Amino acid sequence: MSRLLIVTALVLLSANAFAVPGLDAMTVNQTPDGGQTYTLSIQILLFMTALSLLPGALMMTTSFARILIVLAILRQALGTQNTPSNQILVGLTLFLTIFIMKPVFTEVNQVALQPYLEDAIGAEQALQAASNPVRGFMLAQTREDDLALFARIADYGEIEAPEDVPFSLLLPAFATSELKTGFQIGFLLFIPFLVIDIVVASILMSMGMMMLSPLIISLPFKIMLFVLIDGWSLVFGTLASSFYF
Repeated sequence: MSRLLIVTALVLLSANAFAVPGLDAMTVNQTPDGGQTYTLSIQILLFMTALSLLPGALMMTTSFARILIVLAILRQALGTQNTPSNQILVGLTLFLTIFIMKPVFTEVNQVALQPYLEDAIGAEQALQAASNPVRGFMLAQTREDDLALFARIADYGEIEAPEDVPFSLLLPAFATSELKTGFQIGFLLFIPFLVIDIVVASILMSMGMMMLSPLIISLPFKIMLFVLIDGWSLVFGTLASSFYF
């Protein structure tokens, strides 16, 4: 799903490719009393460490962050508190991310994974080939202003071509752009529900019902409006079309 995920998958498929010659993943030693002790190599330790970084890589190098931000703001705008629950939001975000990233995954499989499994290319070549589609996706979503910002902070100098952008600059610029876009879409979704809250609050004040919370009255109307306009389809369609390839 991301560059780190691809790296980890290739490591899993070819652990021996990165192992030091003669160094087994697990060694068995005999003890004086006839027992045995087992020792894992540093290779397994590094692999498990990489696995622990996969959630962060998934969120920060794919469409995951933008989608989750928009869905969280939408839930806040509806005023439904914990409905849908966090687990449902994360699940929806995950499967929508898989749908959006499918072209990238397909290209990675064709140019990197399958040739590597067929021993047509080495591990380093496979990593390089797999990183290109992911970089292309990230560059397409990243604003030039954000890239220029981090290039100026890092004193990197002028970037002449997209392929010259190092991953150390691309990652924070991509994350910043995703945050901006997510909040922009969330703001547009918030406006109609805010209007309903204002109208309901004004009506209650004009009737002298100041002790009654406007949220109790506006919630059914907001849910009804969202259902009538087929809101979930509109939101998911907008999110999917907001990404460029």
